[in-house]
Amino acid sequence: MCDSAVMINADVTRRVVTEFLAYVRSGRDPSRAVALMAPQVRAHQVQSEDPVTIMRSPADYAEHVQEMVDTWGDFHLQVEDLLVDGPRAYVRLAQTGRHIETGRVVRQINAVVYHVEDGRITEYWMQIDRAGLNAQLHGEPRLN
Repeated sequence: MCDSAVMINADVTRRVVTEFLAYVRSGRDPSRAVALMAPQVRAHQVQSEDPVTIMRSPADYAEHVQEMVDTWGDFHLQVEDLLVDGPRAYVRLAQTGRHIETGRVVRQINAVVYHVEDGRITEYWMQIDRAGLNAQLHGEPRLN
């Protein structure tokens, strides 16, 4: 079924998520979170060891991105997949940066599903490859 409301919603979702990734999540302009996020966003941290849902405001998220910049310097964010279905967008991205404390260049893989309502992100589910990140930071051998 393909009605115009779903198509418009998908177009809005794609625009909001693309702009969010390009400016806010990338660290280029975290202050744009105010325009792209709802006042309160449910952030599901999907971790095998400790799944948790926290509430984030745009200001909290901008601060979180600044913490990433403080840890990784000016990192590079590469969107590898972006699939949109109505109000939801699935994103697989790679973040590459130099860890400030160790000097190691590290590539981190993330998968995120964003939910958009009324032109703003209202909820997201994020998975991070923490084991891969830890192995790179500590120089552990690859298992392949």
